[in-house]
Amino acid sequence: MGKMKVGICQMIVKEDKDENIKRASNMIRNAASNGSDIIVLPEMFNCPYENKYFPMYAEEFPGKTTNTLARLSKELGVYIVGGSIPEKDNNIIYNTSYIYNREGNLVGKHRKVHLFDIQVENGIKFKESDTLGYGKEVTVFPTEFCKIGVAICYDMRFPELIRLMALEGAEVIIVPAAFNMTTGPAHWELLVRTRALDNQVYFIAASPARNQSASYHAYGHSSVVNPWGTVISEADEKECIIYGDIDLELVQRVRRELPLLNHRRTDLYEINKIR
Repeated sequence: MGKMKVGICQMIVKEDKDENIKRASNMIRNAASNGSDIIVLPEMFNCPYENKYFPMYAEEFPGKTTNTLARLSKELGVYIVGGSIPEKDNNIIYNTSYIYNREGNLVGKHRKVHLFDIQVENGIKFKESDTLGYGKEVTVFPTEFCKIGVAICYDMRFPELIRLMALEGAEVIIVPAAFNMTTGPAHWELLVRTRALDNQVYFIAASPARNQSASYHAYGHSSVVNPWGTVISEADEKECIIYGDIDLELVQRVRRELPLLNHRRTDLYEINKIR
């Protein structure tokens, strides 16, 4: 099966967890009714993006949020890449994406590998490691279409991680992310197009909508980029669902015509798998 349709739910995230889960559920249903095979939610879709909220909203697995995703994927017969939520495991909180197949089975889980600890002069300051633990896995899961990689937000700035997904066979890479109003205008489009181009994959970046009443203002602009580096679908900052048609023959054609992955000089350099 060489073609599929992806729906990205760029949703407003508020302080009411139950309301966030309900909003996500409604958007998933809408995306499914419009023919999406894979539906993607944004980073921290059930929780405001702020350190103080992560422990308050954290769930052990299975929990209210993941049970909802499992039920919807089975009911609607779709894959769901569940953005990310704060996950509690052995008293450590992770920024985690849960991935479900059409039967409602968990087929992947990605814990954010690179934590967002930055301080930009006259800009954003944030330190995720104050409350979150580090993930340690490269996440690639199989579908009847192709293999798909999943990373979270800051992970996409690290080309080694995304390249490992491509080397493990991923032809589509999905990244729930919440860039802010400092890093978003500067780097968002540049990064999503570059990661698609240098790995010759469809790159799907799913952001929350911008909530001006929240303390953290997401950039928005969820995007689908093809393996030639062309943006084929893009949102603005408002709540919406965008769609992208994925043609896996284009992945193979681009890789044949411009064989970057085959031309790597592994006699000179090599990327090793995460230990």
